[in-house]
Amino acid sequence: MRTDPPGGVAETIPLWSLTDDSLVEIGEDGSLVVVTRWGEFDFDHAEPLVRESLRRMALGPISLANVTSSWEPVEREPDLEGELSWTAEGADALRQALKELGGSVVHSLGLADGRGPLLSVIPVALAPVFGTEEVPPARPIRLSRFCSLRSDAYGMGLESPSARYRVVLYQPWAVHVAATLATAKSVGEIVSTTGIEAGVVAAIASYLVAAGVVQLAGEHGRFAEDEDPELSLWSPDELLFHTTSRTWRPGGPADLPGLGNPPVVKAAPGAGPVHLLYRPDLAARAVTDPTLTTLLENDHTCPEFTESVLSAEQIGEFLFRGARIRSIGPAHFPHGQASEGPVHSASQRPYFSVACLYELELYVSVNRCSGLDRGIYHYDPLDHRLSLVNDDEADLAAMLDMAMIGGGNHRRPSALITVTARMPRMASVLGGGAYATTLSHVGALQQTLYLVARAMGLAAHAVPVDAGDRVDRALKLDWPAEVGVGECVLDFPS
Repeated sequence: MRTDPPGGVAETIPLWSLTDDSLVEIGEDGSLVVVTRWGEFDFDHAEPLVRESLRRMALGPISLANVTSSWEPVEREPDLEGELSWTAEGADALRQALKELGGSVVHSLGLADGRGPLLSVIPVALAPVFGTEEVPPARPIRLSRFCSLRSDAYGMGLESPSARYRVVLYQPWAVHVAATLATAKSVGEIVSTTGIEAGVVAAIASYLVAAGVVQLAGEHGRFAEDEDPELSLWSPDELLFHTTSRTWRPGGPADLPGLGNPPVVKAAPGAGPVHLLYRPDLAARAVTDPTLTTLLENDHTCPEFTESVLSAEQIGEFLFRGARIRSIGPAHFPHGQASEGPVHSASQRPYFSVACLYELELYVSVNRCSGLDRGIYHYDPLDHRLSLVNDDEADLAAMLDMAMIGGGNHRRPSALITVTARMPRMASVLGGGAYATTLSHVGALQQTLYLVARAMGLAAHAVPVDAGDRVDRALKLDWPAEVGVGECVLDFPS
């Protein structure tokens, strides 16, 4: 690591740019439109200074002082981080434009050595506020306990779900400073332990604090997030999952090449025996089924598993009524609206799915069933059939034992339905929100299976399973393209 900058003391400079997904369009009449992930921003009759600044910012990190060198300085404007000032009218217009575009303005910190930024602070919210202040040299600072540090496309990515910015650390100095903050340290302590020039450490610390990924201790020496009762309810993993799944972030799954348009139906796994399943007469069922109110008003409790034997006909009716494909066609959107994501094929099934994606797959672990051998089967919802994927008794026993323990029982259930998700099917359309949406689909499917079972005089109930990788191995899943997301037991009411 370089600790002695050539030519003496290192000088840091603030740099400005727009996010990679921003587009600046300048018309011949002087009109200015900036297209961002948050929408379009129109700047009618934009000042020349505004047009030129945003044009250059769209190309990468720049010093605003370089842009303004051809404008006559009139008065200091410290709001723009102490850089050169311009006519009051131009300065006000640029300041207002940067404020409106706050969710797409990247703040970078560089050195006057032409090596590019040390770090960049990238917004992940529509209207964040970025204000750097000098960090008191003796005041402790520390990474947020919610922070994660991992490889980014351009460097080391540092982000916290409690922050409105994520940070990319490009150069070793920035990485070293951030890494030392796993425990609380002052700027002075960081300087003494790293050998990095004090001014550089102070500037890096100031940017990290302004980004929200580093916490500044109060005058009492304690950190606010440690004393926040609401934050204490969240684990770092859960809070990060929540925030990232609710925001479509650039560089997410939908931006990756090669996802294509995954098929509606998964190809039958393996070459095991195939069992065509019974198809019930739904018109006849409609006459005899209990009402929806009757079904909903019964307690949703996990049954005591019995020694009774299901029939292949019952399993066939259960899957037909709860999970079959009724039709396949192109995705459709209300009121003739076009999809903003990739075009995809869709299907219709008895339970709800966003954009009719239906990424869920069902596997049936058969324990006691007349007409079906013991084993683990994959359900084909289009042809309504089961294909054997695993007849290993040890794997079947492990699956059934997990269901027995999860259901708080002393017997194994007659059958276990394992729900998996084909993530490419979701990520190709929903990006970073794919997994959270999948979990919603699992709940919709579980409710549907519960109601179908009750209407048939059976009992179906979700069970919590501590699966690890046992489910992946037993079902022979192609992890992580297909992952287990839920379980449902099928038995008789106790």
